[in-house]
Amino acid sequence: MQIKGIIPPLVTPFREDGSIDEHAHRAEVRFMVERANVDGVAVCGSTGEGHTLTTEETRRIVGWTVEEARGRIPVIAGIIADSTQATIERGRAVADLGVAALQVTPVHYVFRPDDDAMVTHFGAIADGTGVPVILYNVVPWSYLLPPLLVRILKEADGVIGVKQSASDMKALADLLLLSEEAGIRERVRILSAVDALLCSSFQLGADGAVAAILSAAPEACVSLWEAVRAGDQAQALALHKKLLRLWNTIDAPNLPANVRVAMETQGRAGGVPRPPMPVSSAAQAEKVRAAMAAL
Repeated sequence: MQIKGIIPPLVTPFREDGSIDEHAHRAEVRFMVERANVDGVAVCGSTGEGHTLTTEETRRIVGWTVEEARGRIPVIAGIIADSTQATIERGRAVADLGVAALQVTPVHYVFRPDDDAMVTHFGAIADGTGVPVILYNVVPWSYLLPPLLVRILKEADGVIGVKQSASDMKALADLLLLSEEAGIRERVRILSAVDALLCSSFQLGADGAVAAILSAAPEACVSLWEAVRAGDQAQALALHKKLLRLWNTIDAPNLPANVRVAMETQGRAGGVPRPPMPVSSAAQAEKVRAAMAAL
């Protein structure tokens, strides 16, 4: 299955005691596949608070997701770890479950590896897990510029794409251009996580998106993707404005909590964040609900 289009990164439905609600998670996967008609799902990433998950929890969540997807859409497994060895260990823990790719962040500690080490790191992960890797370019102090991203895509076998985040449209545009100039554009996936400007991302030629706003409003994002592909500029612009207003209400340090409020307005159970992340404040929740009602 091709990785493209609208791929929501699911929240992890934690209970108040910190356990994970399997029933709620399975129901969310079914909703995304059967009602929202998304093109894929990602789990255990930033929106899913993957940094708080154990390897065993990651395996269980990925397993539930693959079972509910039933081969209808690709499943991407997020890996957030701070060493090559730890990333490979977690990737191997889900490698037999049938995931389409691993979504892997650069390391999060403050000592940034140099460019050569970055190339080696991502290549070793793909080689050590046997699973295709999508580089999730989101960590501020390990931020990778487009020339290095293209170098990794060219030199690291098994690295098949980039999820470009950090609200950086210039980087996304350069990444698309440089990958084309390098002759690799047709074989790699360039995905947007620039939530505020998905319309522009798609118009520039991004292969799709894995972004938190897709989980907050999946059906509207599917409609946006389809409108851009159909050349319906008026519809795309109208949806962009409504989604931007929603994004402005959920974009905060407790973003996954605010996504859960948007889900609740649609009758979808997202649980609560895992401490120390706080739940949405009353003011945040009011703004999210108003934006969802307008959408």
